[in-house]
Amino acid sequence: MTMTDTGLRPPAVDSGPGTTMGDRRGGASVAAVVLVAGLAGAGGWGFRGVFDPADLLPVVAVAAVVPVLLSVLTRKRPLWLSLLAQVAVWSVTVSATLFHATALGGYLPSPEALSGIVSGLLNSWRALLTTIRPAPGEPRLLVVVHFLVWLAALAGAEIVLRSRTRVRALPALPALAVFAIALPFGVDGQGSVMPVAGALVALVAALAIVGGDRGRVRVLAGVPVAAVLGLVGVLLAPLLPIGREPYDPRTLIDQPAVVPFDSVSPLDRVSAWLQVPTTPLFTVKASRPEYWRLAVLDRYDGVRWSSSARFQTTGGRVPSGPYRGRYELVEQTVTLEGLPGSRLPAADRPVAVSGIGVAVDGAGSLLATAREGTAGRSYRVTSHVPRPTTEQRREAVPAGAPPALPPKTGVLRSLAQRVTRNARSPYQQASLLEHYLRTSERYDVKSPPGHALAALEYFLRTTHSGTSEQFAASFALLARTLGLPSRVVVGFRPGTPRDGTFQVLSGDVLAWPEIEFEDLGWMAFDPTPERSGPQATHDVVSTAVKERRQLAEQIGGTSARKPGPSVTPAPGGGDDAARSRGPSTVLVMSSVVGVALLLYMLAVAVVPVLRRGRRRRGSPEERVLGAWRQVCEDLGLAGETSLTASEVSERAVRRVGPEISAHIVPLGELLNFVEFAGRKVGPEAAEEAWRRSDEARRLLRRGTPPLIRVARRLHPRSLRRGKPAQGS
Repeated sequence: MTMTDTGLRPPAVDSGPGTTMGDRRGGASVAAVVLVAGLAGAGGWGFRGVFDPADLLPVVAVAAVVPVLLSVLTRKRPLWLSLLAQVAVWSVTVSATLFHATALGGYLPSPEALSGIVSGLLNSWRALLTTIRPAPGEPRLLVVVHFLVWLAALAGAEIVLRSRTRVRALPALPALAVFAIALPFGVDGQGSVMPVAGALVALVAALAIVGGDRGRVRVLAGVPVAAVLGLVGVLLAPLLPIGREPYDPRTLIDQPAVVPFDSVSPLDRVSAWLQVPTTPLFTVKASRPEYWRLAVLDRYDGVRWSSSARFQTTGGRVPSGPYRGRYELVEQTVTLEGLPGSRLPAADRPVAVSGIGVAVDGAGSLLATAREGTAGRSYRVTSHVPRPTTEQRREAVPAGAPPALPPKTGVLRSLAQRVTRNARSPYQQASLLEHYLRTSERYDVKSPPGHALAALEYFLRTTHSGTSEQFAASFALLARTLGLPSRVVVGFRPGTPRDGTFQVLSGDVLAWPEIEFEDLGWMAFDPTPERSGPQATHDVVSTAVKERRQLAEQIGGTSARKPGPSVTPAPGGGDDAARSRGPSTVLVMSSVVGVALLLYMLAVAVVPVLRRGRRRRGSPEERVLGAWRQVCEDLGLAGETSLTASEVSERAVRRVGPEISAHIVPLGELLNFVEFAGRKVGPEAAEEAWRRSDEARRLLRRGTPPLIRVARRLHPRSLRRGKPAQGS
């Protein structure tokens, strides 16, 4: 009998001087748990595309190392006790490092921290999918990363220390799962996850090598193999289909309304702010004066301009627009004072924001905050203000067609066509419109507010004076009648410079239009004339405005040929001009006749059916009388009340044939029994009367040509309710 047969293990074979199998297994376990910590950290680093590395690194490091050390310390304790210790230590660690709120001297998490942990684990996934990356390093968002990495490190370490599985790479599966979860959240995020994927491949290979019963020499020889496998993973990962076209789960999530806006449109505030021009709104410390943008309004219904912007929270990064040309870097520090609402002013094309919880619109040109009571708060903005060249501006092509115009814009279309008749390009059209408004109309802060279509026509045809509200709204509509995509922006002039800071008051409010061009994005135009007096020195008259003024004068601007107070649409001015004159008399009369014929056809089709159904209802005697009336109507005798039942039968025989008398005669007898004898009948008699009536109707339809039936149905007589023929 051998030792194996007795169930005893053979003695360990010495594999080297001073080295036993137990020593090698202990060393392998130590190496394996170290690799597990590295795997968990690498899996958590997959969130690199979601968070800023400075926010992510301490969270991943703590969550990858602490649970491994705790598993090593409790490896000789029962598993349930080890897991209980892990839960307790994790909750305290998260409370102390993320939420900074503990109880009993740091030994227990505070109730506020526990509430934040639960809320973060339940809701952070949706917030991560609706936040512009990199996401803000807030505890409610980072807690899910901390939890996943901690769980992966805990599971891997417990598998190494307690399991005797033959699958050497099994402890790596939790970390790989964390990495797989992180990938969809970081699609299109900053940085590449390919180095992380290569590191995971190398660590998994190393774990498989050290997990076996091999000597140190073979383990060391496997290190280059693991490194090569990691390099191969990095090179091949971009070639996979999911690497070329990654799946983005954000497309399945509706973006929530994260910013509560007040019901007053910024364009409606322009006139009110101008009436009280000395109210401090905010200050800006900037390297140069700029127009500070507040709101963009791109929808017009004929009454008011409104915005279709959808805001998303961001950790500070602002998505860039389509412009890729020359720009000027403008750093700003804005301090809010009396500015109402949630919108935040900034120079054009912001790329980064810090110092305040902020949300940006999809185009990345507007900023807002979800916090109320922001007066006194400061934030920093970095903007890349576009500075396109003269050639880029003059060769610009509109980016698509404008939205549909409201009805009755023929007057505006005629004016726009007259002003731009000498233009040879879309940019020249916009330049001529800007030059016309700046030179033909007058800026007056006391002008009545309003940008409805009637108010704008009154501004252009009668008063010729208004605020930037009317100038910007008129330009945008005139541009749309020419096929140029336009919108209205509400913001502020630079303000009054004081010791390197610009003080912006309510009187600095300004509205201006923008037109979208390919490769340039939205380009601002300034149709509002410069202000007079001391405030004029604070206006920004850009090089582009001066250039467009010279261009308009060269190609024949219309400022010297200002139309009179009454602008009439030019002949052939388009469909809108025709609509403004009203419909013609022929069209009105044709419509009336058509509607009358339609109603008559509907009546002759429906009224007889309804009348037939009404005759079938009521008492048995009423139903018998209804059946006789229906027969008389089908024979065309509804209005001949002097005929007797026998005379009706004779006429029916002459029209159809003798076979119809088998139904008319019994029905006439039943009529005499009910109407003249005054007898009561039962439901069976009523059913018999209508059966006779239906059969007579069928024979009558069969014996009458279709054209004659249609003519009789269309005759006005079919709508009359005549008295039935008399009985005999």
